[in-house]
Amino acid sequence: MKQNPDNYLFQQYKNKQKREKKIVITWQLIIFIGFFSVWELASSLYWIDPLIFSSPSKIIGLMMDKFADGSMFIHLQVTLFETILGFIIGTIAGIIIATSLWASIRFSRIMDPYLVIMNAMPKVALGPIIIVALGPGYFSIIIMGAIVSVIITTLVVYSAFREVDPNYEKVLKSFGATRWQCFKEAVFPATLPAMISTLKVNVGLSWVGIIVGEFLVAKEGLGYLIIYGFQVFDFSLVMSSLLLIAIFAAIMYKIVEKIESWLIKHTHE
Repeated sequence: MKQNPDNYLFQQYKNKQKREKKIVITWQLIIFIGFFSVWELASSLYWIDPLIFSSPSKIIGLMMDKFADGSMFIHLQVTLFETILGFIIGTIAGIIIATSLWASIRFSRIMDPYLVIMNAMPKVALGPIIIVALGPGYFSIIIMGAIVSVIITTLVVYSAFREVDPNYEKVLKSFGATRWQCFKEAVFPATLPAMISTLKVNVGLSWVGIIVGEFLVAKEGLGYLIIYGFQVFDFSLVMSSLLLIAIFAAIMYKIVEKIESWLIKHTHE
């Protein structure tokens, strides 16, 4: 039976995509294994100072001990809770503010210079003020994580709202749709990809805000462990905390990617 040319070409395309994915994953594993192998070798041969840079074997050993006695779980749970909450608050607040700007042209014109100034301002420098104003606790750290991401979310999402083809609104208005219905049916769905891209950026920004907040005030969390490790000159503890931050930031990023794939698939159905 003769194969359909379209099916044959599609199958070729799928096979090519699979091969490309395997090549990418293979190189990622090579880089990952090579990095830690060179690091371990350089530390054991004293090409680098093992006291400062530690080594993968020492870090893994320390992490296993900390997880075994339960202390690392406590610090990890605290930081994850703060980061996820700061990430959600910053993202939702940014989308709400962007929606408000889109809803009122006058409001957007009034706020435009202030948004530019707030975006240029180093949000991390506001940490001590936030802690003094809100008190040294989880709440101030969570707000710190949210503030770092809320302005960039507002700017990116509002810019995406403005770039939606105005003809969509004109068509809907010709059928008697209100401005809110235009937003709900055309503008918001059209900007979902931009929102998801913002989520990816916010993953890193939220971690930065939370860790800086923990540097300043926390008694628990991975940021606290990093500062404590520097104070007692235990750089294996510092590196293990940084490694955990990298791992869980990557996991959060992958979760956002899965959400992106799901939303794009169901939006186009």
